[in-house]
Amino acid sequence: MIVFGYVPSRRLGRSLGVNNIPYKYCTYSCVYCQLGRTENKIIERRSFYSVDEIITKVRKKICELGKSNIDYITIVPDGEPTLDINLGLEIRKLKEMGKVAVITNSSLLFMEDVRDDLKEADLVSIKVDTFFEPTWKRINRPHKNLILNKILFGILDFSKEYDGKLISETMVLEGFNDSKGEILEIAKFLAKLKIERAYLSVPVRPPAENVRGPSYSKILKFKGILEKYVNCELLVDLEKGRFAIGSLEDIIAITSVHPLREDIMNEYLKKLGLKIEEVKDKFDIIEYGDQKYYRRKV
Repeated sequence: MIVFGYVPSRRLGRSLGVNNIPYKYCTYSCVYCQLGRTENKIIERRSFYSVDEIITKVRKKICELGKSNIDYITIVPDGEPTLDINLGLEIRKLKEMGKVAVITNSSLLFMEDVRDDLKEADLVSIKVDTFFEPTWKRINRPHKNLILNKILFGILDFSKEYDGKLISETMVLEGFNDSKGEILEIAKFLAKLKIERAYLSVPVRPPAENVRGPSYSKILKFKGILEKYVNCELLVDLEKGRFAIGSLEDIIAITSVHPLREDIMNEYLKKLGLKIEEVKDKFDIIEYGDQKYYRRKV
């Protein structure tokens, strides 16, 4: 589904999600991805959905929710948004309805046309999980033709060119990038950017592989390292607040990007007069920690 939410977001407030990429078309297959492994790993930009279709569905959803209830229209799809060759046009048209944010893994920022498209957005969130190529290949499992050094230079170029709000996210994983050396190099790199805030996160929903974040005390130490270079905040628990749900289709759309914990799923279904037994054929059930999560079945 192209539009979902709104979704409560600590970074963006009430975020109306826009899914401009079909399921799991991505440049990476991150071990921590809450949507599972990438099925179509590509780096060539192409057209996926009609721009008019996206704009029409967003406009309809905003009419349903009320414009004042939305802080950002956020392009945060099932894959990497910059693969969409129409991204710049979509952002310009969406900005007629509100502020636009894009959540990118940064992998195509070495391309000038990608940077030009992203410059249209009010806010861009970039991804920097590591400064070291071996770690990058273990965590992000990139397309074979991508080169980390080119990506990092692309991020630097974008930061110089961009006049909007720039934030970053780093996913910290135990046994991957949870050393002082890793975090220090990330901090030094982020200090070169015109960045408003850096977010450190850990997996809070079921990841693609059997990985987890380090201890909370360790994450706090890493936050202390980053704070010597940039403003830093932790994202180590589920967002508080509730999603905008009016139908089963809304739940399906949201769980394509944000798997829902079982108790929250039951709460939403109860409001719709439904029971989990009636709809569970539409979802994959994933156990993570001591919780069950529901993700849209593809």
